[in-house]
Amino acid sequence: MTGACIIAYDKCMVTLRQATPADSEFLFELHVAAMRGYIEATWGWNEAWQREYFDRKFDPAQRQVIQVDGEDAGVLAVEEREHELYLALIELLPAYQGRGIGSDLVTQLQARARAYHLPLTLHVLKTNAPARRLYLRFGFVIVAEEEARYKMAWRPEPA
Repeated sequence: MTGACIIAYDKCMVTLRQATPADSEFLFELHVAAMRGYIEATWGWNEAWQREYFDRKFDPAQRQVIQVDGEDAGVLAVEEREHELYLALIELLPAYQGRGIGSDLVTQLQARARAYHLPLTLHVLKTNAPARRLYLRFGFVIVAEEEARYKMAWRPEPA
């Protein structure tokens, strides 16, 4: 899922590009815009801690920037693990949420998981009800409950 157009709408084109070190500030600001409310409701928000944690964990090789009509709009991170395809991160700027972009990306990841004969898994904060509802609509089920998050999984139908 890299490079060329991955989703073409009547009025916009969504592509993925490999993140670079220069994307760090955009991706931190995206994280704040997309996740601050959910993080704040879970643990409280500490700007210095969030920045330090982000900087320590930031690895552009593991991130793709979601672009809409050439504009940076979000981030996607997917890990191909031995027994699962793991959706590690998907965030969109609020202006791009609710437009079907995340839904289309999840649908594409389900097709990829189906082709690999692997479950597609993810974690979602308990406070992020909109994301949890989205995943439930796509057939994900809660398979584990942690202190602040649910682990969810979608399994392709057997061949």
